[in-house]
Amino acid sequence: MRKKTFAAAALLAAATLTLSACGSGDDGKSPVSVVSEDTSHKAAYVLDKPFEKPDMVLTDTQGKKYDLRKETAGRPTLIYFGYTHCPDVCPLTMNNIAVAKKALPKTEQDKLRVVFVTTDPGRDTPAELGKWLKGIDPQFVGLTGDFATIQAGARTMGISIEPTHKDKKTGKTVSVHGTQVIAFSPKNDGGYLLYDDQATVDDYTKDLPKIVKGENP
Repeated sequence: MRKKTFAAAALLAAATLTLSACGSGDDGKSPVSVVSEDTSHKAAYVLDKPFEKPDMVLTDTQGKKYDLRKETAGRPTLIYFGYTHCPDVCPLTMNNIAVAKKALPKTEQDKLRVVFVTTDPGRDTPAELGKWLKGIDPQFVGLTGDFATIQAGARTMGISIEPTHKDKKTGKTVSVHGTQVIAFSPKNDGGYLLYDDQATVDDYTKDLPKIVKGENP
């Protein structure tokens, strides 16, 4: 399977540059230091030092407290930061994962946790998150809460997000955020794989069986 190896520290150093304003025309490509690579695009970026899972207690779509580390401990987990009003990359990413997930055996689907953390908590209430995710995959976990907590949690994985604001060019309200998906291993709860917004349904379909087992794709 296609892969690169990345230095996790380099991702953190580049955090302020890993942004994409959904629908604003910005490109969310991330300048990072590469340990080894070839010239073709790769789907899975294997981190040389896995990220720790963010220590966040947020609110799920049922309005209940959700301790991210506790609830996903020992489970293969994909984490993505985005918002429901996003017109492009967020729904595309979530739908790609949802389609790929359906190719897994039912038992493995039940093991997998896909967590969508909003970057726009002012508008993404638990009810709004629940409604949006239900149309993609009812098993996906939606989390909202204090913006500062969400921002700090994202930063620990080298993902930058900014407060929701009105785009000067379009006049639309946007949430600027990194577009990476981080995969966490069920073996040690470490975030060992990174996907950018170029990852396709086929990429996730090929990789998820390995991720469920905590293996490199």
